Amino acid sequence: MDERTLPHLRVAVIHYWLTGMRGGEKVVEALCRIFPQADIYTHVVRPEALSETITSHPIHTTFIQKLPGSVRHYQKYLPLMPLALEQLDLRGYDLVISSESGPAKGVITRADTPHICYCHSPMRYLWDFYQDYLESAGAVTRLLMRPLFHRLRLWDYASAQRVDHVIANSRTVARRVKRWWGKEAAVIHPPVDISRFSSPHMAAFKVSPAPQSPAATISASANW
Repeated sequence: MDERTLPHLRVAVIHYWLTGMRGGEKVVEALCRIFPQADIYTHVVRPEALSETITSHPIHTTFIQKLPGSVRHYQKYLPLMPLALEQLDLRGYDLVISSESGPAKGVITRADTPHICYCHSPMRYLWDFYQDYLESAGAVTRLLMRPLFHRLRLWDYASAQRVDHVIANSRTVARRVKRWWGKEAAVIHPPVDISRFSSPHMAAFKVSPAPQSPAATISASANW
């Protein structure tokens, strides 16, 4: 496969949810530019919150989109997302690229279809932030979370083994991928608009944009 074949590939890009333009969506936007012929698959979508680069592509949703309140409260349907992903029919594609921070990589592909996962991070609410989420939940939610998240961790590991190649957005994420998925990951840093940072003191730093949630923080590191 070389650059001459790229325009002729049938490409599917899988992203967890498309409800705004944050770090993960900027990566999807970059993929859309590389593969202008790509189809996008996601659990839920808010087209009005996305860039024209993304909305110019065909966007297909899982059955989560049709569930009550899913566009605003999609996290509540997390236990159903593995099933939703596995219902997607991707037999017609030559290349599948998943963008993972929420559930995305768990799709089922043909044995001869390469699946590349660009990992922003394994789902931290399942792994190192699990106890934080557990402590902040109500009594009934905690009772449900323990068995549900145990099953989701098993699925998260198993679905990672279906992926042919993992790309991490930093060395830190590559270490998480190794620890929790048992897989080696190449590192390709995500696109960052450095024109916003004009201070000369920023020259030695790399900035990682991340969604504002308990499971993600802004990190700046001189040696990422």
